[in-house]
This record gives sequence, C-alpha cells and structure tokens, in this order.
Amino acid sequence: MRRSGSFARQVLQVRAGLRRPNQRGNSPLVVSDSHPARPLPEALPASSDVPTLAELRSIAEATPIAEPDTSLLPGAHTLGRRISFAIVNACTLSSIFLGLSAIFLAMRDDVQAAAICLIACVVFDGLDGALARKLGVSSPFGAQMDSLADMCSFGLAAPIVVYASLAGSVSTVAAGVACALVAGCAAIRLARFNVSPKDGRFFCGVPTTMAAAVLALATLIGLPIPGEYQVAGVALLAIAMVSSFPYAKLARLIKLPPWLVLLPALGLVVNARLTFTVVVVAYLLSGPLLWLRQRRAPQRVA
Repeated sequence: MRRSGSFARQVLQVRAGLRRPNQRGNSPLVVSDSHPARPLPEALPASSDVPTLAELRSIAEATPIAEPDTSLLPGAHTLGRRISFAIVNACTLSSIFLGLSAIFLAMRDDVQAAAICLIACVVFDGLDGALARKLGVSSPFGAQMDSLADMCSFGLAAPIVVYASLAGSVSTVAAGVACALVAGCAAIRLARFNVSPKDGRFFCGVPTTMAAAVLALATLIGLPIPGEYQVAGVALLAIAMVSSFPYAKLARLIKLPPWLVLLPALGLVVNARLTFTVVVVAYLLSGPLLWLRQRRAPQRVA
C-alpha cells in the first residue's frame, strides 16, 4: 500500500508540475524560485497526501478516451453510400465465386466453360474498382478484398484451369511446375503491389489480371502450339508478373493511334489465333523495351 500510494503521489505531482517526469522516485522534490510549483488542479484533492481509489477513478472517468475507428466504410454512413459500398463488394465476391466455379468446372474436364468463368472474373475485377472510384466508396477494406479475390481467381483458379487444359499433352510434372510457378508469382505480385508506391502510368511487371486473361483466352481459343511450348509460355508469363519491367496500363493503351488499334481488330477477323499470339508477344516485349528506353534517357540528357 505504501508503494502504490507513493507511486500515485508521484504521478499526481508530475501532472501538477511539481516533478519532472525523468526524476527518480527516491529523489527529493525540488521547487526552485525560477520554476515555482503550480497549484494542483481542481479535479485533484490538494488537502490529502494520497488520493483515494474513488478519487483516482473519478479522474480517470473524466478523461476522454478516443475509441478506434473500426468502420469499413470511410466517410459519411448514409444509406446511398452503404448501398454503393455493398454493390462494389458484391462485384468482388462475384469474382471469387466465379473463380471457384472455374475450379469446379476444370475438375470435371469442362475446360472451355472454366475459361469463360475466368474471363468473367477479369470483367468483375475491373468493374469493382471502377465502381468504387465512381461512387466514391474506395476504402482500404475494399483494396484488401480485391487483392484476396485476385489471388483466388487469378492465382489459384487460373493455373488450375491451365493445368486441366494441358493434361494429356505434356507430362504432369512439367504442367504442375509451370502452374505452381503461376500461383507463386501471382502471390508475390499481389503482395508487392500492396506495399509498393503506385505509378499512374505503368505497372511494375505484368498484372495478375492481364496474365489470367491471357491464360483464359489461350485456353478458350485453343492455340495450335505443341504442349512443351505452351508450358514454356506459361512459365514465361509467370516470371513476367514478378519482373521489374514497366508495362503500360489500359488507359495508356486506349490512347494509342487508331490505326494501331484497328490493325489487331482486323487481324482477329482474318486469323484470331495468330493475332492473339502476336499481340501477347508484343505486349510482353514492350516491358523490356520500355525499361531499356528509360535507362538510356538520363544518358542522353547528360
């Protein structure tokens, strides 16, 4: 009881200005003329040497304590914002459910339907982000939900669908290693994206959404390529996700000259498989070319 009373008296003296916080408990109280002692606050009992437990409790209750904000939706919680927040997260959950559907369909050897589910995942993944920005309900919770949905749909469902499509054309070990590489690189890519500073112009590495779209479309149209080359392409796409090469975002690709966009459109009519392969290879090569251009730019200025 003496120790607790002495400690409480020291705390009150520090709060009242009679003692500096760095003084030890055994040192005597010194009040100089240059630093006169301030009177005790009105809330503290100045008459008693040691405050009672009831008095300390009343002081603690009078001190406001800020409660942490546990709300998932930042800003005003109006009915309209709540509905918008629910719609955006429903799109994210739809991407997860479609990814699971793709896995179930791949297990039943219905690879074409599984690839269509993956393409739908890509659509909902782009839709939830666009709606969140347009409706003004972007939040850290939504960003984490989107990252988890991407891992489910693009980091797990996509390689499983590709593995099912490669069954019978290559060895199971080669297909398993390539698809496992996709899953691992997708996890690294998403974690790096969450903690890295954002660039409004370029992605650092191929985004998981783009990689999953390429894998789904390649499975859907059935590229006439030997299985060994398909496995190599899957592994190359996985490594491109964790590379440091800059890849243009969709907003910059839309701003390309009209003739450059019209050319692939005409090619899809003539030969869809060849055009798809050329576009994917050109996009993968654009990263290293932009990287070399950025490295040479400072040397030219100097």
